[in-house]
Amino acid sequence: MALIRNSKLRPRILVVGGGYLGLTTAQNLLKNLGRGEATVTVVDPNPYMTYLPFLPEVAAGSIEPRHAVVPLRRNLPGAEVITAKVTSINHAEKFATIEPENDEAFELDYDHIVLAAGSVARALPIPGLKENAIALKRIEEAVALRDHFLSRLADASLMEDDEERRKALTFVFVGGGFAGIEILAELEDMVRSAIAQYETLTEADVRFVLVEAVDRVMPEVGEAQARWVVEHMRERGIDVYLETFLQDCTDKHIKLSNGEEFDADTIVWSAGVKANPLLIDSDLPINERGNVTVRADLRVEGDDGVVEGAWAAGDNAAVPDLSGGGVAGFCVPNAQHAVRQAPVLAANVLAALRGETEFKQYFHKTIGTVAGLGLYKGVSQMGDFEARGLLAWLMHRAYHGYAIPTVDRKIKVFGNWFFNAVLGRDSMPLADLDVPRKNFVEAANSKPVPKKEAAKA
Repeated sequence: MALIRNSKLRPRILVVGGGYLGLTTAQNLLKNLGRGEATVTVVDPNPYMTYLPFLPEVAAGSIEPRHAVVPLRRNLPGAEVITAKVTSINHAEKFATIEPENDEAFELDYDHIVLAAGSVARALPIPGLKENAIALKRIEEAVALRDHFLSRLADASLMEDDEERRKALTFVFVGGGFAGIEILAELEDMVRSAIAQYETLTEADVRFVLVEAVDRVMPEVGEAQARWVVEHMRERGIDVYLETFLQDCTDKHIKLSNGEEFDADTIVWSAGVKANPLLIDSDLPINERGNVTVRADLRVEGDDGVVEGAWAAGDNAAVPDLSGGGVAGFCVPNAQHAVRQAPVLAANVLAALRGETEFKQYFHKTIGTVAGLGLYKGVSQMGDFEARGLLAWLMHRAYHGYAIPTVDRKIKVFGNWFFNAVLGRDSMPLADLDVPRKNFVEAANSKPVPKKEAAKA
């Protein structure tokens, strides 16, 4: 392992994670730091921030993948951006172990650390799950899902075996939370639209299944809205199983707790998230769910009090919800909180850096929720105001079009929506993205042209 990089000429603020919280916190720090006051270092495995609420629309072809991500280096001038993983944190000695994908690991010292690593999919020990399922937490997964769904249609259109065709056109979604409902609804909408291009397929050939362990979907909205979502999905022909568990999916054979069994080529897992496993390999205090424990001023706090120089917010932190509206007293892990926690976090880190002892408390009363359920369909709840259908869909697009960082991404996203509305959604898959050398390797391995034929040519 390389030696510790020492930069004691000026303090270093290490931001672990370049997602919405990490990017926005770093931007606020850079904006308010004095010349030479501190170095801001952002470490993330990706060179971009992914706007997670747009992943369902990327998968459905409504937004181009690169328009749903924000490049870090371009939008953090003056920061040190490192594309790598943070694999461990030693806060007692204030250094983190950094591991680039194609280079030697090294240790990086810091004075203040901001934990903004976000969350990862929470997989359960279900037989066959890790071998056959895919989640939707990264832009690459959204692109893969889109191409997979559309490729399954193309393959099924040529299948003569009824069982094989039925398996290819059965799509199972596990988890009826916000993310699970949005990705299911968007992809179902895309598939129904794409089927019209196939003479050998009908909408009756396709089966979408939602499996949810509790007795309702979308806990972020009220009971009436949740019931409407279930009714709406069933009207679209989606099989919704509540209070049902996925018990087994070995070899893509689905076994549900209600006794039903069937084959399905596609299993999309959206049954919750958990804090980034990186936090386990640190000496910082975490709770039973793996989240860093923090105060309302976003300082990390353990049993022995505040941990000086350590800060956290977003999905990897248990942030107290002073509004009283959070689940179990904590802020729910969503973009709405991350957007508002970032400036508070940056202001408090700067205050500590300058020797101040008064810090801002994070307080935000949720303004509501909006969700897209495919083109021109949505659901939203703003306090006591509830909207469904077209109005909710417009509210969803207006809010997230506004919320995605940077002006150029806003313009590109709204441009995607406008041209899709005018020209129609593109439902063409791209082949072999996971094996881009396939065509060249096949050509290189092909038989050489016989000498006589080559001479004639």
